[in-house]
Amino acid sequence: MKQAKQNEQMNNGRQINGVDLDTLMATVAAIQADPELGASKFRARNAWLGGNHNRSTVSGFYGAKQEIAHQQTFTMDADEPAILAGHDQGANPVEHLLHALASCLTTSMVAHAAVRGIEIKELESELEGDIDLRGFLGLAPDVPKGYTEIRAKFRVKASPEDLPRIRELAAFSPVFNTITQGARVVVDVKLK
Repeated sequence: MKQAKQNEQMNNGRQINGVDLDTLMATVAAIQADPELGASKFRARNAWLGGNHNRSTVSGFYGAKQEIAHQQTFTMDADEPAILAGHDQGANPVEHLLHALASCLTTSMVAHAAVRGIEIKELESELEGDIDLRGFLGLAPDVPKGYTEIRAKFRVKASPEDLPRIRELAAFSPVFNTITQGARVVVDVKLK
């Protein structure tokens, strides 16, 4: 209910779903005029804290042909539950992946809906994925080490006629596309 009231207040200006359309459309126009502005690099630094506990920090990124600092440094802890020899001091990495997918799908749906004039009053999701730990633990070489299926169930409060269009907007999610289409990952390990 609170989000719906915020959306209603913001919709009085050039905002839909809490998205600043003037800023978003200016960014789109700038990238259309100069495609090199679209080249971005996002970064995370990670440090092992002991056991299975580690912490990632995010402080800035490269975009619009320049380094851009976030207003604050963000930290994300990862650990494993006790059953996997951790101390449960953070969501585990595969849970972080579900968070990344959920938040990217949500952002993509909300922002692209705003550009199309589709009002979303509420949007919630629940994600669940299947992993067979025999692969990760090296017990069965024929078992995949990661997720074999992820199910994302969304519940949206919007006009019923907009539902098919909102569902299609998931295709714009960079994390969804990275997971479903794959990305080249280069791992380099050097002595410190």
